[in-house]
Amino acid sequence: MYAANKGVFKLSSAIKSFERFFDIIKRLRAPDGCPWDLEQTPRSLRGSLIEETYECVEAIDEENAGHIREELGDVFLLAGMISYMHEQAGIFSLSDVLEEISDKLIRRHPHVFGEAKALDSGEVLKNWARIKVEQEGRSPKDSVLDEVSRALPPLDRAFELQKKAAKRGFDWTEASGVFAKVEEELDEVKEAAGKPDDRELEAELGDLLFSAINLCRFLKINPSAALQGANVKFTRRFKYVEKKMKEAGCPASSETERTLMEKFWNEAKSME
Repeated sequence: MYAANKGVFKLSSAIKSFERFFDIIKRLRAPDGCPWDLEQTPRSLRGSLIEETYECVEAIDEENAGHIREELGDVFLLAGMISYMHEQAGIFSLSDVLEEISDKLIRRHPHVFGEAKALDSGEVLKNWARIKVEQEGRSPKDSVLDEVSRALPPLDRAFELQKKAAKRGFDWTEASGVFAKVEEELDEVKEAAGKPDDRELEAELGDLLFSAINLCRFLKINPSAALQGANVKFTRRFKYVEKKMKEAGCPASSETERTLMEKFWNEAKSME
């Protein structure tokens, strides 16, 4: 009974918080609201939506609860703001958005809300594909790859394309084959680098990146997360180099000080 009452209390608190949140959005978009918010459109907020999503992902990677909470709020804000803009235009309401996603969740989880069975995540995905066609009236795609959004950043789209192909059986049987493919593509990049045609080099570098992403997928590592980690690591180490070069009174851009920069870089590595 205690657990049930606790759940009701949390739901009541969430409803009150959401009402306050939505009232603030409406106030910002009121005729006498915030001039900046009034100037925004769904299209103008597209970049912010992508940026805030990546910042939320970064917070999750950091496992910082306070930062995650903050960034989730920013994502909620943009979703709510864009929904309300359409409500103001009489196209659809925020309520419509919430009802539609609720209906979709129930419809696509018959193993939870109905009598269907799903013993593992693979069966869940198969059910989803069938429900999209049979219940939602979506036309089957000419190719399974057509299900991957073209709006995704290139790295993420490559990852999703490879996942789709793998589900159809187009995949390596063991990691050694993927490692060999990466090495093959690297050799082709080296060969192309000695030619005057930049287009060929660009194509070969693309193949190398695609193969590296495929290796991540095969080893069950998300390439975006891996690259983000590398970005963070590079930033941390280079800031250390900048700091030490400044203490040594040497400009970090000096060609003659490259050896010293490498020394400090190795120091940063050894400290981790």
